[in-house]
Amino acid sequence: MPPHLILASASPGRRELLRRAGIEASVQASGVDEDAVLSTLRESVSELEPADEVLALARAKAEDVAANAADALVLGCDSMLELDGEVHGKPADAATAIARWQRMRGNRGVLHTGHWLIDNRLGGSAGLIGATASTIVHFADIDDAEIAAYVATGEPLRVAGAFTIDGLGGPFVERIEGDHTTVVGLSLPLLRALLAELGLHWRDLRTSAH
Repeated sequence: MPPHLILASASPGRRELLRRAGIEASVQASGVDEDAVLSTLRESVSELEPADEVLALARAKAEDVAANAADALVLGCDSMLELDGEVHGKPADAATAIARWQRMRGNRGVLHTGHWLIDNRLGGSAGLIGATASTIVHFADIDDAEIAAYVATGEPLRVAGAFTIDGLGGPFVERIEGDHTTVVGLSLPLLRALLAELGLHWRDLRTSAH
């Protein structure tokens, strides 16, 4: 039997990404207060990079779920978009999403995704490890009508950075520099490397021939 992988995220995109790569993960969303985690971190670290923020949130989510997940691997992830020196998660409302897209269009940003992996398996390494993957995203110069229509679908309100690359937002991403799975919210190459650090091979987790 492959090791049981628990995804500490309710993101359907992340779970589907794993499934298409042959890994069936169960989902258990964490109850972490993200604002509180970042507030505490900023009090102790004077200069916090976006890559550090997403990694801290990924770790908090993984640890929250791992506390009640025996004999499993637990993966926490978190994504944010860095745009013109500012970091953005999910927009609070449609007006915020529209305003953000008006800044994003014809511009480029960096999508950071933090990963934290905890090995709670009986007889496993009992290890934990994390890292952040970052990908540059170039956005199309879309007009106000296209922005309004996209935001009206509701999708931008559900995802970090107010866009997807694998959904309705795909046509508005002109190109990327880096790993496209990072933009979906879970870097498969990075996860493979983290598994290797814990003494596991990618093939150990595969449950299908997808």
